[in-house]
Amino acid sequence: MRPNRLREKWARGEAVINGWLAVPSGFSAETMAHQGWDSLTVDLQHGVVDYQAAVSMFQAISTTDTVPMARVPWLDPAHLMKVLDAGAYAVICPMVSSAEDAEKLVSWTHYPPRGSRSFGPIRGLLYGGPDYPQHANDTIVTFAMIETQGGLDNLDEILKVPGLDAVYVGPSDLSLALGCTPTFDDVDPPAAEAIEMIVRKATEAGKIAGCHNGTPEYALKRLEMGYRFVTVASDARLMASGSQQVLGKIRAEMPKGVSGGY
Repeated sequence: MRPNRLREKWARGEAVINGWLAVPSGFSAETMAHQGWDSLTVDLQHGVVDYQAAVSMFQAISTTDTVPMARVPWLDPAHLMKVLDAGAYAVICPMVSSAEDAEKLVSWTHYPPRGSRSFGPIRGLLYGGPDYPQHANDTIVTFAMIETQGGLDNLDEILKVPGLDAVYVGPSDLSLALGCTPTFDDVDPPAAEAIEMIVRKATEAGKIAGCHNGTPEYALKRLEMGYRFVTVASDARLMASGSQQVLGKIRAEMPKGVSGGY
């Protein structure tokens, strides 16, 4: 089976730099994949991507060594199993608030006897290889998002669940749960304390901790905290910020008497 580069990098003590895909386009996914991201996550929760678009995006990512991932809409076996069958090598599940939630997540992403995932890796076999069924349980990476008060309260028990590989912080929802302003980076003190606590406890439990970020500067800060999986912005945000930089520079330095039209 094709190795999972996430696991290889973590085994070497390295961090993973993850990109985020909210635009439902195989071409934009292919373009992002060719930029050198370690992994790319197709967002089926808050992006405007449906399942058919996600499959095309996985195919586009597969033209490179970038690892294809998905964030599913919810803790639901149908969504989890279908993105794995389509070739996702890691899944991020939102709103995991208890050990029971985490146990369901692990069960639905692992084949028997370790779980209850139904067999039918129609594209997983093409991406992973003919021996996918024998090695999928040890290759796929499963992230539980910690972003609710319940997730914080039950973090110690969540981290004890066998088969759960990693936790992933959604700073905006975490901030909302703590009565703070929702944002990725410059979070209010209660959210900042929770973000530091999550990575500390995950590391102590031998789990990988990941975090969503809006800028490279904050991704670097969270790497310094001990996070070993950092997401930076998204394809939509990068497109918008790049356009703003170009337009801002041209309009600020445009010669007098020259308009921006044709």
